[in-house]
Amino acid sequence: MVEFLILYILLSRQKKETMSKVLYLSGFAGVSGNMFIGALLDAGLPEQALRDMVSALPVSGYELKFERVIKCGIKATHFDVLLDHHEHHAHRHLGDVVKIISEASLSDAVKKRSIAVFTKLAKAEAKVHGTTIEKIHFHEVGAVDAIIDIVGTVFGLEVLGVEKIYAGNLRTGRGMIKCAHGSMPIPAPATAELLCGIPYAQGDIDKELLTPTGAALLATLCDGFGDRPAGFISEKTAYGAGGWDLDIPNVLRAELGSFQGLEKSELMVMETNIDDCNPQLFDYVMERLFKVGALDVWLTPIQMKKNRPAVTLSVLAPTTLQNEVEKIIFTETTTIGIRRYAVERTAAERREKTVQTPWGSVRVKISSVRGNICSVTPELDDCRKLAETHNTPLKEVMIAARNLIV
Repeated sequence: MVEFLILYILLSRQKKETMSKVLYLSGFAGVSGNMFIGALLDAGLPEQALRDMVSALPVSGYELKFERVIKCGIKATHFDVLLDHHEHHAHRHLGDVVKIISEASLSDAVKKRSIAVFTKLAKAEAKVHGTTIEKIHFHEVGAVDAIIDIVGTVFGLEVLGVEKIYAGNLRTGRGMIKCAHGSMPIPAPATAELLCGIPYAQGDIDKELLTPTGAALLATLCDGFGDRPAGFISEKTAYGAGGWDLDIPNVLRAELGSFQGLEKSELMVMETNIDDCNPQLFDYVMERLFKVGALDVWLTPIQMKKNRPAVTLSVLAPTTLQNEVEKIIFTETTTIGIRRYAVERTAAERREKTVQTPWGSVRVKISSVRGNICSVTPELDDCRKLAETHNTPLKEVMIAARNLIV
C-alpha cells in the first residue's frame, strides 16, 4: 500500500504542470516602451538581468537609469535610457535594427519577437509615408533607447515567464505632437495605424500618452484586448512610470497572475462559400492565413445552387486580424463576399518544450487543464525528419518524444 501511494504521488507530480503566467495591462495613462519595462521591473524583473541583457546588444552611447518614483500617490518604477548627443540624431533602417538584434547574445525567442515588433512598426511607418519597409527611416524609434525598450520588454517577459498578455483601458492622449516630420495629430499616424482593430480612447489629456513603440509592442505581443479576461486571477500588481507629471497617475499598471480554470477568449470566425475556385489554390491560401496569425483554417465540402460541389472556407482568428484575413481571402480566392461572427473559445493552457530523443531533438506541444497535462503532441515535421534520417519507424520517434514528457 505504501509503495502504491509513493508511486501515485510520483506520477501525479510528473503530470503536474506549472500554471501559465498571464499579464494584464491597464493603459489608462498610456503605454510606452520605458513604461512597459518599468512595470516589468516592478513585477520582479531583476535590474541586473536587464543590465546584462542591454550590455549584450552591440550598441553604445547610452546610460541606463532606474529609480522609484511617486505619481499622484502611486509608487512606481521609472526606467529610462539617457542618450549622448550623437545618438539622439541616429537614423536607422529596419535592416540595421535587425542586424543589431541578431548579433546580440540573446535567446532565439527574444530575437524573433523583438524583430517582429520592429517589423510591424516598419510596416506601419511605411504605409503612412507611402514607401517600403526596406526604405523607411526609423527616426525616434530607431535610436538606441527604442531598441533597448523593445528588446528589454521582450526579454523581461521571457525572464518572468509570461506566456499570455492582454491589455485594456487604453488611452492615447489628444492634441498635436512635434516629430521628425513636423506637427502630427495624437495618436501619431504610425500609432493610429498600429492600433487598427484595437479598442482605445483618446481621453482628455493633452499629451502623447501611447507612443509608436508602445503601440507596436501591444499590437505584436498581446493575445487580446478589452476587459480583464474571464477567469484571470491577479497575483501581483506592478506599476511602470512615465515621464509626465499629470493630473492622473502617469503609470502603466501591470497585473501578473494566471487563469483560474480554463482560458476564455473572444475570437471571430470569417467564412465564405466558394464553388468556382481552382482547388489547387487553397493550400496557398491557408498558408498565407496562418502566416498572418489565423488560429485555425479549414475547408468543409458543401453543395450549392444547381447542385454544384463547393467548399466553405472558414478562418478562426483574433478580431484584430479581420482586415488582413479578409484582404487575403478576397485577393487569393474567387469569392465576392465574406460573413463573420463573434465566437468565444475555451482553451487549455499550452506550451512547447524541446526534448532529446535517441535520434535527435523534437518539439512537443503540451496542453494542460488546471495544471494537469491533458494532451502531449510531438511535432510531426520534427519526428518525420528524424525518422527519415535514421531509417526509423515514424511512430517509434513520436512515442519516444511523447514518453519523455509523460
